[in-house]
Amino acid sequence: MNPHRLSWGFAYNMPFAYVTGVAVFIGMFFSKEPKRFPVTPVTIVWLLLVGWMCITTIFALTPNATGELTRTLKIQLMTMVTLMLMGTRERIHQLVWVIALSIGFFGIKGGFFVLATGGSYRVWGPPGSFIEGNNELALALIIVLPLMWYLQLQTENKWIKRALTAGMGLMVFSILASYSRGALLAGVAMVLMLWFKSRQKIVTGIVMLVVVSAALAFMPAQWGERMNTIQTYEEDGSAMGRINSWWFAFNLAKDRPLVGGGFQTFSPELFVKYAPEPENFHDAHSIYFEMLGEQGFVGLFLFLTMWLLTFRTGGWIIRHTREIPGLTWARDLAAMIQVSLVGYAVGGAFLGLAYFDLPYHLMALLVLIRVIVERELSTNENRQDSLDANSMRVVTRGAMS
Repeated sequence: MNPHRLSWGFAYNMPFAYVTGVAVFIGMFFSKEPKRFPVTPVTIVWLLLVGWMCITTIFALTPNATGELTRTLKIQLMTMVTLMLMGTRERIHQLVWVIALSIGFFGIKGGFFVLATGGSYRVWGPPGSFIEGNNELALALIIVLPLMWYLQLQTENKWIKRALTAGMGLMVFSILASYSRGALLAGVAMVLMLWFKSRQKIVTGIVMLVVVSAALAFMPAQWGERMNTIQTYEEDGSAMGRINSWWFAFNLAKDRPLVGGGFQTFSPELFVKYAPEPENFHDAHSIYFEMLGEQGFVGLFLFLTMWLLTFRTGGWIIRHTREIPGLTWARDLAAMIQVSLVGYAVGGAFLGLAYFDLPYHLMALLVLIRVIVERELSTNENRQDSLDANSMRVVTRGAMS
């Protein structure tokens, strides 16, 4: 959320995240509750990816790679803390609330701004953060929107339900007012997946149709003109710049297939050597080409494998909780996280957010949910075995008497 960017004076640059992290680690040290790191295929591949980032930094082509590695390792460290501390249903539910409201705040605030200005201006995120840009904020809102849907499903209070409904509607306006073509494609993919995963498809489809149609009708003509350039991307300088950047990543990876160029590879100096148009410098603008250029083919393989396993984990949870009423919350949350991951996968194809912390926390949530479901299924199975054994004893005694 970067709330300090809404303040002023010394608070604007105060390292609140660092202070919070230190407090968390002190609490972990003195806390007597068990802290277990779940070892699963997802976490194993994730740790391999983190280790590979350290290796590629050793062979990095730019001197700033170490600083970016440090920043990335801090993010991954807090993901590890999430995996160790959020192992109960209550904590998972609380974490989803925090994530949804932290990112959703900017979407709700931006939604009011869009309504007040007629959608003529873009909505931006907090300065100095992963989601500062209009494109990045829009993708973050797309990722978070399904989590708010989950919270609405789990909430019985009608006023909270109404507030979440209004919040999601305002977030839709913010996403559209980002004027991001990548966000539009990600939003379409997310909405279709959300409809597919919903319990009541007819009602959900009608609601989605009404909300999206109203939002589209509200946006000014300049928004439509911007979106129409998707069909004529060859004439758009920004789109062609991204394609040039993607070719740069591919050419660099061919030259250094194992380790890539390391962090901060996308630089004007290296574009001269590897880009088809050396003077047309752009950032990665894609999670896939960002990983390919900076971490090589090995890093891209680990990255894709991690997210594929994460998505399959959600599918496992849904399959094994379908007939268990007490685990409806796990099925709903796993389904909504899958929706979020689809939005990230599509929108990420056009944005360099491969190291953005939000998706990694979603990964951690799915891993933790599976651990809880496995534990619950094991408990139910043991309970059933005990009941069957007791029934067998009663039958045997009856037969003997």
